[in-house]
Amino acid sequence: MATPWYKRVSEGLSRSRERLEGQFNVLLRKGPDLDDEFWEDLEDTLIGADIGATAVAEITDRLRDDAARQALPDAEAVLDHLAVELAREFPEDTSDPLAESPVVVLVVGVNGTGKTTTVGKLATEAARAGRSVLLGSGDTYRAAAVEQLDIWAERAGVPVVRRERGADPAAVAFDTVVRANETRPGLTLIDTAGRLHTSPDLMRELQKVQRIARRESAAPVRSLLVMDATTGQNGLAQAREFHSALELDALVLTKLDGTAKGGIAVAIARELGIPIVRIGVGEGADDLKPFVPAEFARALVGRG
Repeated sequence: MATPWYKRVSEGLSRSRERLEGQFNVLLRKGPDLDDEFWEDLEDTLIGADIGATAVAEITDRLRDDAARQALPDAEAVLDHLAVELAREFPEDTSDPLAESPVVVLVVGVNGTGKTTTVGKLATEAARAGRSVLLGSGDTYRAAAVEQLDIWAERAGVPVVRRERGADPAAVAFDTVVRANETRPGLTLIDTAGRLHTSPDLMRELQKVQRIARRESAAPVRSLLVMDATTGQNGLAQAREFHSALELDALVLTKLDGTAKGGIAVAIARELGIPIVRIGVGEGADDLKPFVPAEFARALVGRG
């Protein structure tokens, strides 16, 4: 019986799954034979889902081996086995910095990824679970971000550390970790200004925020990237730059319900080797879900 988690994620991935299922049906109509044409068409289908050419080549190679070793009889059986191979692409290290306590989490990303909303949803989730939470409003350049975080904080019943608009983001990080050292919340989330990964000055500013937080905090400091799934391979390029600058600990992938290329999750996990800890499959407060590789893969391909 499907769990509520699986049902919600499956609904959120409907655009990606429907596209894949349409391509799978085309493959199956060509016949059940596991000939060279089937394998080439399967590779094209998976590349079209933004999984990435190198990953797709290795996945199909493993499927070929499995088809021989397990005597998979036809194309239908191979597609049923696909979810297993996709799930293997995610790192085995499933450490979740959001589950640590106490912990300070810097939430980073480019503009428009849903970063501030993600901070609000994470705060709500933690508060509902009975954890003490502190927020830092480090996106000082955008008035709407401060107001937005205030609204989420009020809903969740958690305090926010802030400064005036235009203040140094590193100063907000300093104030936040000093407050955290005093009050000892289980989870401290620091929102940061969205920034282009191509701007060296902005990335250096972010490194300064991280450096000060690490220097002052009594709790471990982790860095969490929020990435918009609809940006596909461009988002992967962003993630590379943030990882190079900050050595990211984990990733949240948002707006999966808005793309037909949900396979980007596979490409990201494979290339960066960092865990995806949450996925966003809608706008509601409850639509940020823990990431479970096997169930994600099943929801993505609609099989297995």
